[in-house]
Amino acid sequence: MSRPQNLLPLFRSLHTIKGVGDKLAALLTRYFGAPDGQEAIVLDVLMHMPSGVVDRRRQVGIAEAYLNQIVTLRLHIDRHRPPPRGKPHVPHRVFAHDDSGDMQLVFFRAQGGWVERALPIGEERYVSGQIGFFNGEKQITHPDYVVEPDKFETLPLVEPVYPLTNGLSSKALAKLVRQAVDSVPDLPEWIAAETMEKRNWPGFARAMRMVHLPESPDQAELWSPARQRLAYDEYLAGQITLQLVRSSMVSARGVARSFTGAISDKIAAALPFSLTDGQQQALVEIHADLAAPERMSRLLQGDVGSGKTVVALMAMAAIAESGAQSALMAPTELLASQHYRTIQPLCESAGLKCALLTGKMPAAERRTIRAGLEDGSISIAVGTHALFQSDIVFHDLGLTVVDEQHRFGVHQRLALSDKGRHTDLLVMTATPIPRTLVLTHFGDMAVSVLREKPRGRQPIDTAVMSIGDYDRVVSRLQSRLAEGAQAYWVCPLVEESETLEVVSAEDRFAELKNVFGEQVALVHGRMSAAAKQDVMQRFKDNEIRLLVATTVIEVGVDVPNATIMIIEHAERFGLAQLHQLRGRVGRGSQRSACLLLYKDPLSETAKARLETIKSTEDGFLIAERDLELRGQGDVLGTRQSGMPGYRLAVPDVHRHLLEFAHDEAKELMQRNPALTGPEGEAARTLLYLFRKDLAIPLIRAG
Repeated sequence: MSRPQNLLPLFRSLHTIKGVGDKLAALLTRYFGAPDGQEAIVLDVLMHMPSGVVDRRRQVGIAEAYLNQIVTLRLHIDRHRPPPRGKPHVPHRVFAHDDSGDMQLVFFRAQGGWVERALPIGEERYVSGQIGFFNGEKQITHPDYVVEPDKFETLPLVEPVYPLTNGLSSKALAKLVRQAVDSVPDLPEWIAAETMEKRNWPGFARAMRMVHLPESPDQAELWSPARQRLAYDEYLAGQITLQLVRSSMVSARGVARSFTGAISDKIAAALPFSLTDGQQQALVEIHADLAAPERMSRLLQGDVGSGKTVVALMAMAAIAESGAQSALMAPTELLASQHYRTIQPLCESAGLKCALLTGKMPAAERRTIRAGLEDGSISIAVGTHALFQSDIVFHDLGLTVVDEQHRFGVHQRLALSDKGRHTDLLVMTATPIPRTLVLTHFGDMAVSVLREKPRGRQPIDTAVMSIGDYDRVVSRLQSRLAEGAQAYWVCPLVEESETLEVVSAEDRFAELKNVFGEQVALVHGRMSAAAKQDVMQRFKDNEIRLLVATTVIEVGVDVPNATIMIIEHAERFGLAQLHQLRGRVGRGSQRSACLLLYKDPLSETAKARLETIKSTEDGFLIAERDLELRGQGDVLGTRQSGMPGYRLAVPDVHRHLLEFAHDEAKELMQRNPALTGPEGEAARTLLYLFRKDLAIPLIRAG
């Protein structure tokens, strides 16, 4: 289905708008982040939301205009006092009055006579701006608007304020916005009439007009009916897209797996511990998905150390019992190797062949593994994204397990599953994700949650100290290492920065080496995979007592004997990161400690973060707090990964609408999976409006 004809006015290039030349169009294309090779369009301007509103409705006399107020005055222009020649730093002053008093209008670097032309002596002008005082007299410096009395209606008494970029003036953007709002066509309504009535929401076109051209400031507020309606539209478009992804993934399969338990039982017997209730429940849910004729699409959420890898292994064992293969993909070679070392001995005890495949392995070894995957003799492949390169062919790939899924988007989910015709998908994350974000980014997936830690895991004592206590910390660390303990010391940067006053890992390593000698080693992301692996193995074998590192150790590193975690410049880390790093200790039977070292002065947000980490080990509670303090893009790492943010919705304010949009989208897709009839036409219009074109081909016949 092609884009509806009635949307064409919004998909026009900005070149078609009067006053937009090549230079401005190119600037706006860059600013709005238009897709590669595409120009910015009218819709981009429409979706650019104001960040605030200036209220110019206060029309009073000079006597009633008070300091710092924004007012609109009708002034009589008395005289001009330009700066003396050769003194450009002296302002041009315009003296004016009304019936209630006198004031000045002040202009710096006013050249070319435009001030005299805008404010002719003896005439009246409406002037709007902020009241200031100088030498006891009222003045407005650089008024925002100066208009003739017969053009008063062109002065925006309620003026939205927009985020701008260098080279784009607020007046030029306001002109574009007005034309964009006037371009909005009549659109079919995709929200149910009873919902519109109950929530007192305007239609889409009216909502856009209220937000961009408000008659009163409250019309454009984030919690106004207009803004809530637009936020809901954006959520609904996203949720319908996720439902379409889900239905396209689950509909294509048609293989109901059956299991004998022969391999799973052997692995369970080889485990040095029994599964927690949460792990058993997750496996019940996964087995039910695998046994069903639809394709599995499940997110396995587990806090640090909750045992997700074992659940994934048991799922892969079940797939092997059905005669198919599994692939476990991790975001880094370090984490892939870690997973491989964890599961390989267990696979061996059950007679399962397991192989590690990374991008940097020798060609001969890679050829052998490729052959084993193609002929089916290798049941489980563990690796990085190298697993899904075009030269890797599986004999019968039944299950894809992806670790740390928040680094991959919806379209990667589809691409991963395409490697096997009937591939089930299990996604794991050690970042506890608040329900809001689960719906936003994983609304197409069923969810299993591991909330308990494996039995025997010790609590972690967390303390907060100033970096001023460095000598005391090192002294205490010396005595603990002498007793046989192992410790991590994490720094935010690899090397010294000219712009940040932060101790780098390299500098800290050099200092600690003077104290601890050969007992200390350094690991960071710029080292080769082999060098990192060597250092980590020596740490694991207890040849190294103190490991200085960057956040390369954040995910998946498992050294049960390490009981001390020191995080320097803890104020520079997000809550989720601090929680992940702390989770590297407390993995054995001994009590562990985490020390958060901060540098003064601390911001209120940093204080709140450190206090949260100190007071709880509950990853889900921490994730909710992180969402409040930082916003959803940071929590999920979406700033880096290119997953979509929102343009109209502000999650802090509009979060309550997301669950409603999720339920509505789910009901719509159950009721009308092919999106037919007037209801379907309205939903498709919504998808195109929010640039979800890629979802349209996923629509299937009911």
